[in-house]
Amino acid sequence: MPCKDTTAQVTVILDEEDCLVTFDFSKLTCQKAVGGGTGFVDLCKGKHIDEVIKLEFSDLVADLGLTGSEEQFLLYLEWDALGAALNQYQGGFSEVDTDRYQIATIAYESDQVEIRQMVSSPKEMPKLIPCRKREAS
Repeated sequence: MPCKDTTAQVTVILDEEDCLVTFDFSKLTCQKAVGGGTGFVDLCKGKHIDEVIKLEFSDLVADLGLTGSEEQFLLYLEWDALGAALNQYQGGFSEVDTDRYQIATIAYESDQVEIRQMVSSPKEMPKLIPCRKREAS
């Protein structure tokens, strides 16, 4: 994310059986996608939310073959936000940092549910290493 505004939103679509149809994780101010190139969305499609919530980050890194730190960081953002949204949808508020993750809306249609969640910036951002320094290593 090139700018300092890291406020984001997650939009999750579930089918009538509570299986994941899709989700989108993007910056709120400019709608710029965050992540999306990791393969995480495709891995989760069709899975029941109970199964998605149980996915472990380290297993996902290995399963998706993510070796770069930026890819892993973006996957972490997606994974954490999606898990928080699904946990809150199921009423698991004790497992979620509700100061950072807040459900904005839950809309029920005849054959799907749309969950929108606001994601605040973390209190402390991880250190970023400039590309030229990473390439030199």
